[in-house]
Amino acid sequence: QVHLVESGGGLVQPGASLRLSCAPTGSSFRVNAMAWFRQAPGKEREFLAALSLPGGATNYADSVMDRFTMSAGDSAKNTVYLQMRRLKPEDTAVYYCAARAGIQATTFAATYDYWGQGTQVTVSA
Repeated sequence: QVHLVESGGGLVQPGASLRLSCAPTGSSFRVNAMAWFRQAPGKEREFLAALSLPGGATNYADSVMDRFTMSAGDSAKNTVYLQMRRLKPEDTAVYYCAARAGIQATTFAATYDYWGQGTQVTVSA
């Protein structure tokens, strides 16, 4: 079983930056691709970014590709990060880390096998 531990959410002002982290625990050798999604109240879960491990290409949603950057840390631990810049109030949501055994960094939530508990990001003056 794989568990994903997220951290880094919080309350920030518009224009600020924030970095989220996600670290798999347990049978992390089963993880070959990871992604970030978010869900705002009353809205569907939205894809943000995904990458194949280790060191694969990254896919981004058009809506965030100029402000968000997904990266991988130590390949042995499969930790991934989501660096968010120039945050806007509409970025307010619960942010989720996801992982899958398949090697393709897909954009579809249904293709991911494991999910974190979510971390709240609130952008407000």
